[in-house]
Amino acid sequence: MIYYKTEEEIELLRQSALILSKAHGEIAHLVQEGVSTLTLDKRAYEFIKDNGGTPSFLNYNGFPNSLCISVNSTVVHGIPGKYTLKDGDIISVDCGVFYKGFHSDCAYTHAVGKVTDEVKKLLNVTKESLYKGIEKAVVGSRMGDLSYAIQHYAESNGFSVVRELVGHGVGRSLHESPEVPNYGKRGQGLKLANGLVLAIEPMINLGTKNIVQEEDGWTIRTRDNKPSAHFEHTVVVRKDKAEILTTFDYIEQANQY
Repeated sequence: MIYYKTEEEIELLRQSALILSKAHGEIAHLVQEGVSTLTLDKRAYEFIKDNGGTPSFLNYNGFPNSLCISVNSTVVHGIPGKYTLKDGDIISVDCGVFYKGFHSDCAYTHAVGKVTDEVKKLLNVTKESLYKGIEKAVVGSRMGDLSYAIQHYAESNGFSVVRELVGHGVGRSLHESPEVPNYGKRGQGLKLANGLVLAIEPMINLGTKNIVQEEDGWTIRTRDNKPSAHFEHTVVVRKDKAEILTTFDYIEQANQY
């Protein structure tokens, strides 16, 4: 079942997304060498609760934390813990907020200190591939157009696209239909209509596209242990141009300091 949102519902989603975007900014201030991933998680929890929201991920299917924090070769669903960030790490921070009945979802991959040029390119291309997909999130496009745009940009830059993990609809539930793959064929799949709200989230690997799941039942890593990047926005399908509800502005302001 696909739920198209009313303008009133989209306004509530916009409010949820603002809390989420600001939470990401708070976390960005703390991303540096020597900081534990659990410290980031605690700050996210505090900020979201202080602003009247609830962390979407906390206790979701038993997940123990507010953030998914995925370092280096971890693709997604990394569990925060005692690990302290090191120079040259990359760290994907994925967070969701539930507010006034609606979930929003957003992820950003940070560089810690100095990373290699190759990894810097991976981050830039993954982020740009997200926006390539968003460009296709307009009325009349097919899901395959969106998926192809992400895949083509990532692969033409020499990177690989994870197949098993996809974006999704988002709203009253954290994960709704439809699925939003990061690979596909133009002209195929669901025809996009106004009011469809999607969490678009490319997961792009430096090496092989193949992944493995760790014994904790959550953590997903690249099979070859090479780095993976992940960027995500909550987006509304609109007539001529998609409306992006989440923003990276607060993260990028924090990174200037």
